Amino acid sequence: MVNNNDKKFSAIEESKANTESNAENETTNHSWQTIQPSPQLWQRLKPLARQMRAEPTPAEHKLWQRLRKRQVQGVKFRRQVAIERFIVDFCCFDVRLIIEVDGPIHQYSQEQDAIRQEYLENVGFRVLRFTNEEVLSDIERVVEKIKHEVGLAGGVDSP
Repeated sequence: MVNNNDKKFSAIEESKANTESNAENETTNHSWQTIQPSPQLWQRLKPLARQMRAEPTPAEHKLWQRLRKRQVQGVKFRRQVAIERFIVDFCCFDVRLIIEVDGPIHQYSQEQDAIRQEYLENVGFRVLRFTNEEVLSDIERVVEKIKHEVGLAGGVDSP
């Protein structure tokens, strides 16, 4: 059985050089068209993103229950979102925030994570990373960190 993270990183390796050159050419004003995958790439990423939404890890599921329906300061998060050639775990476009929940596979892919994070930051996103263990053992602290980041970006306070 192939791990979802293995699939995610195979897409990364496929066009690594292309993204590195694209990141260098990006400006600070990024529209959705800038970060949207090409139609050809989207046809390959779409089924993977759907599968990842249908089969989340326990940590992703637990965090999603706290992010969905604008529960964090009134901002909308989406899950398993394609940004260029990457699928990120959670994304809030309103405040340009990406949240990644890193499982064991990430211990062996620091180079891929660094390339991915650099690209995402170059196109105007902030990236928060949490381990599976953090999410599963201390969800309240994780949500508080996310609220803090959303607040820094000017998110709307929830009632």
